[in-house]
Amino acid sequence: MKDKDYIMKILPHRSPILLVDGIVDEEDNLIIAYRDIKEEDPVFQGHFPDYKIYPGVYIIEGFAQTAGLMLLSGNDETPLFLGIKNAKFKSEVRPGDRLEYFVQKEREKMGVVFLSCSARVGDRIVATANISVGVKKTDKK
Repeated sequence: MKDKDYIMKILPHRSPILLVDGIVDEEDNLIIAYRDIKEEDPVFQGHFPDYKIYPGVYIIEGFAQTAGLMLLSGNDETPLFLGIKNAKFKSEVRPGDRLEYFVQKEREKMGVVFLSCSARVGDRIVATANISVGVKKTDKK
């Protein structure tokens, strides 16, 4: 298992938009990562403070960040979220849940990687989507 310190060495994202807390498993074309959904997360100040639901758009961004963890090979690269297809939200994600991201590389064409994604809380699938991601060389200054 890899923790947030490791993730921050790979991804350029920082709080409050860093949405991956750790990596559970990595294989050639599959990565499983997670986010612990906490009551004090800043998003809950505005996203239904009286009935806290983790936003679906944050789950999709979590897919993209997890894909970046799979695809980035150096600190001079930035992941670029290029597209979403077939996003479906099946169940609420609430404070206290551990949200797991399952991101599988399906194919690559002309520098664009196509991935199938699912998010789970326990055995329950809460969201699915197909996303596309690219990697850009950057001069970070």
